[in-house]
Amino acid sequence: MSNYIEYNDKIAFHPGYYISEVIEESGLTQYDFAKRLDTTPKNISCLINGEQSLSVDIAMKLSRMLDTSVEYWLNLQTAYDTVTAEIKSDKALQEERKIFNYLDYKYFQSNFALPSLPRKKDLQIEQVRKFLNVSTLSVFKDRNMTVNFRSSTAELTESNIVKANIMVQIATNQALKNPAPKFDRNKLNAAVKYALTLTGEHQKFYPLIYKAFFDAGVNFIILPNLAGSKINGATKKIKNNIMLLVNDRRLNADTFWFTLFHEIGHIVHGDLGITFDGKHCHAEDAADIFAENMLIPPDAYQKFLNEHGHAITVQSIAHFANQINRDPSIVLGRLLNDGRIDYRDGRFKTLQKKYKICTKVN
Repeated sequence: MSNYIEYNDKIAFHPGYYISEVIEESGLTQYDFAKRLDTTPKNISCLINGEQSLSVDIAMKLSRMLDTSVEYWLNLQTAYDTVTAEIKSDKALQEERKIFNYLDYKYFQSNFALPSLPRKKDLQIEQVRKFLNVSTLSVFKDRNMTVNFRSSTAELTESNIVKANIMVQIATNQALKNPAPKFDRNKLNAAVKYALTLTGEHQKFYPLIYKAFFDAGVNFIILPNLAGSKINGATKKIKNNIMLLVNDRRLNADTFWFTLFHEIGHIVHGDLGITFDGKHCHAEDAADIFAENMLIPPDAYQKFLNEHGHAITVQSIAHFANQINRDPSIVLGRLLNDGRIDYRDGRFKTLQKKYKICTKVN
C-alpha cells in the first residue's frame, strides 16, 4: 500500500508519510526509531506504508518524543480518513449512477410521490435511496439482498436482479410501517377460503382480502410493476409475520388470482422467496399445483372436461364457474393454459376480465 492516495483532484497523506520524513531527517534507522518510540519495527513499517491507522497510543508517544501535540498527529489521521471516505463515496456514487441507469425515475415519482427533478440525476438518486431506506443503490445488485430467488437465476441480468430486489424492498418497507400480527396458519386457511368467494368481486376484493390476510399475520401488498423486474410475486418473513407481494404486471383477472394463490402456496409450504417468469424449480411447480387445485377443485375440473372437453362453449364455462363459485375468467385461464382452448379463439373474449389495481385499502 501507499502512504498517500490520489483521486481526481484530491490527495491525502497518511500520518506514516510524515513519520517517514521525521525518521529520514533524524538520521535513524526505522529499527532505532521504533525502539526509541517504544514500539515494534513492524508497527513503524506498517504506519510508514499506510497499512494501518495511527493509534492514540502511538500519537501520544510521538508527541512526547518529538515535542508535538497529540492532536497534531490525530488530526493528520482524521484528515486522511476524511479524504479516503470522500474518495470512496465518489466511487460509490459512480457505481450508483450505473445502477440508477437501470431505473426510470418516473416510476417512483408517479407511484410514490417523489419530487420532480428533471435532469438532476444525482438528486434523483438521493431521493430514491432515501425512499428505499438504503445507504447505496448498489446493495440491490446482490441476489441475496432481500429474499431467496427461488427460480433459476442464470438468465437474470444485473438489471433484473436490481429491479426485483427493489420491488421487494418497497413492499417490505410498507409492511414494516404497518406490521401485521403474529402469523396464524389456521387463520390463514380461513382467509384463503374467504378469498376464494371473492373472485367475482372485481371492484372490491382487495380491501376485503387485505383485512382477512392481515388478521392472519400476512401483509398482502400489491405494487405497480417495475418494468424489467420479471417478478410475478414474492413472500418474505418479517419478524413474526409474513409479507406477500403481488405486482400488477399481469392485468388479466385469471393470472392475478393464479399468482396470488401461487404465492399463498409458497407460504403454506414454508418456502418464502421471489417467483420469476421462466424456468421453474420443484418449489415453484408445487406452488403451481396448489394454486390450480385451490382455484378449481381437480375432481370438478376433470368432470367438466369429461362432459364438455370436445365442445367447450362460453355457456358451459359460465355454468361450471357458477357451480364452483369462481369467476368464469379463472376457468377460462385454466383451459387456455392447459391447451383446451386456442388463445386465438375470439369467442371467449367476453369472459376475460382486465384489472386496474387500486392498491389503497382504506
